[in-house]
Amino acid sequence: MEINEIIEFAENLGGVLTLSPRPGDGTPEISWGDTFFYYAPDGVVPHTQPFATIVTKDYPDDGSSRLDRPNTFRLNIFAGKEAFIERTGHTPRDHATIPADPSLADTLFPHPVYGAQAWLAVVNPGPRTATAVADLLRCAHRIARSRYERRESHADN
Repeated sequence: MEINEIIEFAENLGGVLTLSPRPGDGTPEISWGDTFFYYAPDGVVPHTQPFATIVTKDYPDDGSSRLDRPNTFRLNIFAGKEAFIERTGHTPRDHATIPADPSLADTLFPHPVYGAQAWLAVVNPGPRTATAVADLLRCAHRIARSRYERRESHADN
């Protein structure tokens, strides 16, 4: 899967606000070239974490995926604790005990930094992980939509 294919898939889930920071748009330089997916049918960036991200470079304290290699990116997905357990066989709390090489392409693994928060990741998703990635993005979108709707219903009361 290419970055543009992931973006198109996520946006087709509905109500998705995609942010792709670039030079000159006021965003921090470290985020340039990355992509952030929010459930925001009103088009307003919510005060919450995105449900998925695409990162194109190593971040400070997060270089284990070796995103400094040419044409390498990592898709990060928050699909919740149940999906994390289903995909890894472990609780998020135990993410550090899961044997994984976060630099391997097309392999699903606990996020190297946010695994304890039930984030999953895959470097350069391909044929082996395409179905899992689609399922996890749908799940993450569903969770984000549910949280948005809950916030909106509380705001109306």
